[in-house]
Amino acid sequence: MKWIDKIKQCEPSRPFYTFEFFPPRTDQGFANLLPRISRLNSLGPLGISITWGAGGSTQDRSLDLAGLTQSEYGIDTLLHLTCTNIVQERLDDALKEAKSRGIQNILALRGDPPRGQESWISADPRFKHAIDLVTYIRQSKEYSSNFCIGVAAYPDGHPDGVTDRETEFLHLKAKIDAGADFIVTQLFYDVDAFLGWVKEIRARGITVPIIPGIMPLQTYASFLRLTKLCGTSVPPSILADLDKIKHDDRLVKGYGVKFAIDVIKKLENGGIHGVNFCTLNLEKSVQLILEGLQWTFHYDDHRSNKLINVKTDLTISAHKATDTAAQTLTDKPGKVSGAGKGEVTSASTWDEFPNGRFGDFKSPAFGVQDPWGGSTSHPNAAKWGRPTTLDQLTSVFLRYLHSEISDTPFSDGPLSEESQVILPQLEKLTKRGWWTVGSQPAADGAKSTDPVFGWGPRGGYVYQKAFVEFFAPEADVERIISKIGSQGKGWVDYFAVNLEGDLRTSMDDDGRNAVTWGVFPGQEIVQTTIIERESFLAWKDAAFSLWAEWASVYPPQSPERELLESVRKERWLVSIVHHDYIHTDSLWDFLSDL
Repeated sequence: MKWIDKIKQCEPSRPFYTFEFFPPRTDQGFANLLPRISRLNSLGPLGISITWGAGGSTQDRSLDLAGLTQSEYGIDTLLHLTCTNIVQERLDDALKEAKSRGIQNILALRGDPPRGQESWISADPRFKHAIDLVTYIRQSKEYSSNFCIGVAAYPDGHPDGVTDRETEFLHLKAKIDAGADFIVTQLFYDVDAFLGWVKEIRARGITVPIIPGIMPLQTYASFLRLTKLCGTSVPPSILADLDKIKHDDRLVKGYGVKFAIDVIKKLENGGIHGVNFCTLNLEKSVQLILEGLQWTFHYDDHRSNKLINVKTDLTISAHKATDTAAQTLTDKPGKVSGAGKGEVTSASTWDEFPNGRFGDFKSPAFGVQDPWGGSTSHPNAAKWGRPTTLDQLTSVFLRYLHSEISDTPFSDGPLSEESQVILPQLEKLTKRGWWTVGSQPAADGAKSTDPVFGWGPRGGYVYQKAFVEFFAPEADVERIISKIGSQGKGWVDYFAVNLEGDLRTSMDDDGRNAVTWGVFPGQEIVQTTIIERESFLAWKDAAFSLWAEWASVYPPQSPERELLESVRKERWLVSIVHHDYIHTDSLWDFLSDL
């Protein structure tokens, strides 16, 4: 059913809400998202939406997931479509596939630039803006009547910041006039400013439904990252509140739930009766918010009975999908061991503390950095200079370590406080030509309130093993592997891989290495950072693509592009962990004489 028709059925006394998900990066995360969607669907959303991914990086998974939820399980699904890297043939294929799966709802977006690109550039001059997608669909005899179309709006201004407020209003009005049926907004934190923005929208003759975007706070770090990504204005009072509790993830999550409830109640009083939850594939906060609002109910439309039955059907299918994924991933045996009990039924507890790139690769939220699958910033490549030699590339990574530049293609923000602890060691490796892209120092029982190492609820203790990731020449990788084999057995584990996927490792196929964990009163040990084969290979694909994206900034056949392309083909990505977390220098001493 089309969202616009369902929205019109909702009376002001009957609020509605939708849930947004992204396609997980791993097969098992994908399979295990299905029961998560099932659990949230039992709360009675108007529908769900599936993101497309920056640069179309998850296009096939987006179509697969949206197709499953729509055609297999009857959940009215909104599929995001972006102009980024899209050409007419690919757009036609996506629309044809969506139609064949019974999808009737599209969110038309321009999309973000791929990582490493200086600015947004269209792959097809016919599709530069969201309005081009709206117009193309509405003018198509095959698709016009099939799809209900939503578009995005930015109450705090577009994150690119290239247009003024009046121009943005004109662009939004043009998208509606082209045939869009409703608006979904970017997240915001200033409710009064948002309601003022809505009044301005209405004053300009835009009458279509407006669905505010609500993203529950999960951790202080993710809050800062995502507000920066979205260009969101945050009232000083909120920043002050969060600063007091930023080292206690549980208090931050609780604050986020209460804040979201207050926001939605104010929106209701202001005449807004529907919201879109950006779930980040997490569920606990959303459940608590809806329970606090007393909004959990089923819609009495013609499919209400089917929706009630979806929970059982979807969970059964997810168990089957999980088994299939476990049997097919990288041609390894069917059983995946060491994952703990109740992988599917206990999945809601996996994401107590969102885990960034690492965590459990079976989790639906594995690898989340932002809600749309892209980079968390759109860096200006000019700051990285025009490297034409390996020494100049080394200089880029050293300048980052010295805080002379704020990011690299592989690190979207300044060096973390944790990494500052091991700055001399990282500097030494980088000068050697081992360009570091990820690391953490060891910690033995740091308090969970520690300003550098702490996370989780108060009264706990956190531990972590030292690890480092870097790009290195093949000859050096051979020396590292040789030393680990002769002197590091039992204490040092590694993964190393090149662009072609030639993987070398000291770990078993199903080995799992928890490198960050916490012990808290009254609960099981929580493992938030896990390094194993699937997560490393998922990162490998992204890491080597970043070299290609960086190279694409420079003209074809230029010395800069040739250098970066050769590095991509020749260097190896290496990840090394030392299991002795009590002696904090163990890893660095082991590497020092190589």
